[in-house]
Amino acid sequence: MNWHQLISNKRLGQEDLHYQKRDDRTEFHRDYDRLIFSSPFRRLQNKTQVFPLPGSIFVHNRLTHSLEVASVGRSLGDDVSRRLLEKHPELHNSHLSECGSIVSAACLAHDMGNPPFGHSGERAIAAYFAEGAGQKYQSLVTPEQWKDFVLYDGNANAFRLLTHQFLGRRKGGFVMTYSTLASIVKYPYPSILAPKPKFGFFQSEIETYRKIANELGILQVNDSDAQPSFTRYPLVYLVEAADDICYEIMDIEDAHKLKILTTEETKRLLLNYFDEERQQSMKHILENVTDLNEQIVYLRSCCIGALESACVEVFVENEEAILNGTFKESLIKNIKGRIGEAYRACEETSYGKIYRSKDVVDIELAGYKIISTLIDLFTTAAMNPDGAYSKLLLERVSKQYEVTDSDIYHRLMAVLDYVTGMTDVYALDLFRKINGESIPII
Repeated sequence: MNWHQLISNKRLGQEDLHYQKRDDRTEFHRDYDRLIFSSPFRRLQNKTQVFPLPGSIFVHNRLTHSLEVASVGRSLGDDVSRRLLEKHPELHNSHLSECGSIVSAACLAHDMGNPPFGHSGERAIAAYFAEGAGQKYQSLVTPEQWKDFVLYDGNANAFRLLTHQFLGRRKGGFVMTYSTLASIVKYPYPSILAPKPKFGFFQSEIETYRKIANELGILQVNDSDAQPSFTRYPLVYLVEAADDICYEIMDIEDAHKLKILTTEETKRLLLNYFDEERQQSMKHILENVTDLNEQIVYLRSCCIGALESACVEVFVENEEAILNGTFKESLIKNIKGRIGEAYRACEETSYGKIYRSKDVVDIELAGYKIISTLIDLFTTAAMNPDGAYSKLLLERVSKQYEVTDSDIYHRLMAVLDYVTGMTDVYALDLFRKINGESIPII
């Protein structure tokens, strides 16, 4: 792959207008602005990140997480482009200097396809089709389409949300640049080829991704026309790194606020990123800060800076392997030495004490029940649209979702589009109303 071809401001759905534009270097900024002002992005404020929402103590939701990831992503993109332009002066007439804008826009969008209630929402959808009442639909779709349901993934749904032409909407979905769209696809293969329950695009979006890959020169790694698999687009590594940095470090901070982790334990985890000399300097600064939360904020900012710099080094050092499609795993996992060890210590603590804490498990249990119920009700209604109760349910669905499509696969996908677009609050409210637990006039 080569940088001249990889960075393109051509827009999906507006390819015919591409060469009429003269302010080329503003297109990636427009991607960012378009996402910020979109309804799906705003709805992230009421979607769970890790801890239950709302609460008396502020913790991160999907919106604040995405904004923070975009901030770190911009730094990663800017620093990488600066280093690469120093390394390759011949690229000064390319769009490489726009990496920060591209990565930050992709970071804003990376969680937009997640259903309500975090990862429990994804698992509830997959389980409904794999082991629940949804099993009865398996014979109505192809084996490849069925994999989309039983391995349902928010990453693929984000790509669909941004590119799919919903009823009454314009061609190209959000009409984003090819480079921004490519930057959110962490797993560039369909569900049927997924080595684990993670994949980058549904069957319905294979041709869309292929079109983007061909335009940008992203390498295809298999010979299948029907089910293609590609190497990762290089800027995906920066989006992934920004996400890895933010969720790990910010979850540690949130856990401290919620008293899941003690102050001493939190300080130890964050100070471990630095050598003894730097630690002494940081401890001296902490002596002048009496507020415990502010102490953690200071340490957290130092850790994010250290991880960001380390990821830039890994990317630049492995540029050739990244462009050849031979670089393995994430930038974070390739960080060596003290910083890498400190990050892995944070990971172990998170999995052991945070992600399995009672509050987190409780929200997952509730979310699982709510999403499973809604999926079952609306898929049943979509498959039997003439029933009296079905008609009432389908009246709740926005007209942009084609839940009566003649193709069963597209009909089921439309139901998932509707449910996954809900906020936690909306899904809970609808669940209560349907179950007769909440009546508007009472």
